[in-house]
Amino acid sequence: MKSLKPFLFAATTTILLTSCGSTVRPINAALLKNTNEETSKTAKIEEAQLKSWSYTDLKTDTIPGMSVDKAYAELIPNLKGTKVIVAVIDSGIDIEHEDLKNVLWTNKDEVPNNGIDDDKNGYVDDVYGWNFLGDIVGENLEFVRIIKRYEADFEGKNIADITEEQKSLFVMYEKAKAEYSKEYDEINGNYNRYNQMLSQVTVSHDAIVKKIGKEDYSAEDLAAIVDPTEDDQKNIAILSQMLSYGGTIPEFKDRLNGGVQYFQGRLKNHFAMDTDFRGVLNDDPYDINDTDYGNNDVDGPDPKKEDARHGTHVAGIIAAQRGNNVGMDGVAQNVEIMTLRAVPDGDEYDKDVALAIRYAADNGAKVINTSFGKAYSQNPEWVWDAIKYAAKKDVLIVNAAGNDANDLDVVVSYPNDEIVKGEEISDNFITIGALNYKYGKEMVATFSNYGATNVDLFSPGVKIWSTTPLNTYEYLQGTSMASPNVAGVAAMVRSYYPKLSAKQVKQVLMDSGLGVTTKVIVGGDELNTQAFSAISKSGKTVNLYNALILASKL
Repeated sequence: MKSLKPFLFAATTTILLTSCGSTVRPINAALLKNTNEETSKTAKIEEAQLKSWSYTDLKTDTIPGMSVDKAYAELIPNLKGTKVIVAVIDSGIDIEHEDLKNVLWTNKDEVPNNGIDDDKNGYVDDVYGWNFLGDIVGENLEFVRIIKRYEADFEGKNIADITEEQKSLFVMYEKAKAEYSKEYDEINGNYNRYNQMLSQVTVSHDAIVKKIGKEDYSAEDLAAIVDPTEDDQKNIAILSQMLSYGGTIPEFKDRLNGGVQYFQGRLKNHFAMDTDFRGVLNDDPYDINDTDYGNNDVDGPDPKKEDARHGTHVAGIIAAQRGNNVGMDGVAQNVEIMTLRAVPDGDEYDKDVALAIRYAADNGAKVINTSFGKAYSQNPEWVWDAIKYAAKKDVLIVNAAGNDANDLDVVVSYPNDEIVKGEEISDNFITIGALNYKYGKEMVATFSNYGATNVDLFSPGVKIWSTTPLNTYEYLQGTSMASPNVAGVAAMVRSYYPKLSAKQVKQVLMDSGLGVTTKVIVGGDELNTQAFSAISKSGKTVNLYNALILASKL
């Protein structure tokens, strides 16, 4: 991402901004620094601390957190904040969750459930936001949609048969077909392997349970079987190998079954050539002017709200109600979460993303979190236009870098803010990679994308504890979790320093982070080590404590 000029501060200069009728003065505290001496050891993380490791302080805890607890203890009691609306464009949010129901944005200009567009914004009864997916849960990947859309035009043809006007589409179609063949074979192969393993383990397990009379047995129990038959020996060999991976056989069966369901679901949704998922919306996804679709059911159609798991987790990271002695505390206080459902189990449509960004900008959001991404895009210009529209409305977009262990300076991922390589379309879009809780060479998440130009900053994204549907809490991980951590920090800066523009907040986040001089493993490849400072634009990790201090000096 294109470099912005760094902010420079004269030590003897005091800059005063007026906010909420009072004078805001620079915070009189030193910026936190990272030195090898201060972080040369890594403390063992206990379970209680693991649930909030992203809030730790690197110097105090030797864990690369965001110094959230330190900021709340030392800085925030002396500050006065205003409400900030953060839009979460995701899979939906459980708006009845015990830790989220009191921090939700509601549209005060809309009368609930009267069937009228009271505020005349084009969305009827949009009390908590909008559901651009209607009752859709599953969806194709983008390259599958490309094949389905252009197969009748291009199947059986080569480049010589294609008109000049359609050559770029044909190239995209051919690339999509190659991607489909590669990905489908891999997913189908994994499904068959997991299915076969589950079948073998189930047969062997049932036979051994019948023989020794208990479900939960050890490798020693298997070795103690007297005069095993040939079938017993086969079963003992299979089960002993499974036990060597840790846990019990019933637990191992559950993991295998989870794998079967995961790969089966991907085949059913992501790669389905014969299913028109979008048909239930009565919408043309390739007409950006056709906006009369969706509904106000922002947690989606599933009564168990499983489809809203991802979005609920993201929302909790940002703003789960603090200090209520329930569940967990989000990064930010003084926040209202706007719910925009636009991300299915599959690839999102560019149209839905673009309209969701515009909805957020039009309805008062100051931060938008986009924890999703894809490798192909048919209408990136719609999203780029929406990003520029949000910039005009002074909205900061915090974007997940993606989980493919790729260098984004080489491999393109959408959404992004580059039409021409190396040139940003706006200054309100910040892309976030994921950190592990182990300081040192393993501190970059094995799955995280990176890039000296196209990733701006890193934040915690491994084993993040947060809200999930029906008043539950889980660990999830991904750059999807790293992005809302930064969105929470951005919301805090915008709450306490509301006169700062989206551009300034982005630069504060990047300039105030902690630098890391050590080399780290990138892309999960131990043979690929790079200086941490070289795998993002800032070369830093986000830090709330420093961000508030630096923002105060503007």
